[in-house]
Amino acid sequence: MTAVRDGQPTTLLTVAGIRAAIQPALDRLAASARHRETVRDYANEDVRELAAAGIAVTGIAPSEGGAGGTVRDVTEVIIELARADSNVAQALRSTFLIAHQVANRPDLPQRDLVLERLRNRELFAGTANERTGGASGQTYATARADGADWIVDGEKYYSTGAVYAHWFSTQAITEDGTLLRFTVPTDRAGLEILDDFDAVGQRLTASGTTRFSGVRVAGAEVTTGGLIDNVSDNPWAGSFAQLYLAAVQAGIAARALDDAVLYVREKARPIKHSSAAASVDDPYVRQTVGEIAARAQAARAVVLLAAEQLQANRGLIGEAARTAGAAAAVHVAQAGVIAIESALRAAELLFDVGGGSITDRGLGFDRHWRNARTAANHNPRQWKQAVAGAYHLTGEDPPTTGLF
Repeated sequence: MTAVRDGQPTTLLTVAGIRAAIQPALDRLAASARHRETVRDYANEDVRELAAAGIAVTGIAPSEGGAGGTVRDVTEVIIELARADSNVAQALRSTFLIAHQVANRPDLPQRDLVLERLRNRELFAGTANERTGGASGQTYATARADGADWIVDGEKYYSTGAVYAHWFSTQAITEDGTLLRFTVPTDRAGLEILDDFDAVGQRLTASGTTRFSGVRVAGAEVTTGGLIDNVSDNPWAGSFAQLYLAAVQAGIAARALDDAVLYVREKARPIKHSSAAASVDDPYVRQTVGEIAARAQAARAVVLLAAEQLQANRGLIGEAARTAGAAAAVHVAQAGVIAIESALRAAELLFDVGGGSITDRGLGFDRHWRNARTAANHNPRQWKQAVAGAYHLTGEDPPTTGLF
């Protein structure tokens, strides 16, 4: 189907159409994930294909060039992306976050410009984090005035997805102590993206250093707010960012189940004292795969239920928005706890469906646990549990830090 925008015919996107269009790339990502992680090879062509298919505009209104999907629709796409390759899913998080902001906030700074970039299938990255030894959240990157422009120097870390991105958003401190937020193209002179992220997992998320050496920032590139900014009625605008992390965990659990089933069917041999002639008939293997399946189902279920909670919050204003926002933040936090623990358990149980051969490095099954473990450290689940407990016991609101 076609529609007309700005006087020009354009293809009318649908959620089903986007999901069909991205499936070939997802299949290739799933098939190549283990090898690419081993040789540290980024999936540039497949990510470009995902972007070209409109994956990031799944939740944008059709009138604005998107597919009109719900928060659940978007979350299902994220789960399938993480199922194929959780590194890629994590790397595209900033792009999905800004798309969600566009879909939900008519007051988003430079919204029309950001929307146009999304329609052009451009990708985003950004971080305020620094490795300076200072307190968490402290900014040491500097911005000095140069006429109407700014010259920025400094380093940022956890620049997730920067290697794929067209645009990078961050912040610096001006000479008078003002926090300057801005977005610049990743090919801007003086901006260097380093592939130096060396965690135990999520190795191909491009979450390392972005270096600014005399980078010129035009006045028009300065924004008045970040990807996650407080809004008056609902200050828990970070809930979708946390839901995204939980969706990645659900995708990892689903992939652990895929690999468990495939290994038992095609490679596993029953142990000597098994009562079965084939591993698929071994009662203990069946029990283990059944638990992995239950864990994957639990992760998916809680994440999608939380997505529906966020969808129900749309359009609310005033006290109703604040009350619903707090409840949703707790709901998402609880979903994150279950998704994390389900993914970790599913990834661990994967090794119980076979003998020593299942630990072969060529299979790369260890990456599921490593990636789940690393993603789980993004925001410690003990804090999520404590915040949820306080909410239920005393009615205390969750923090508005963007981590709930």
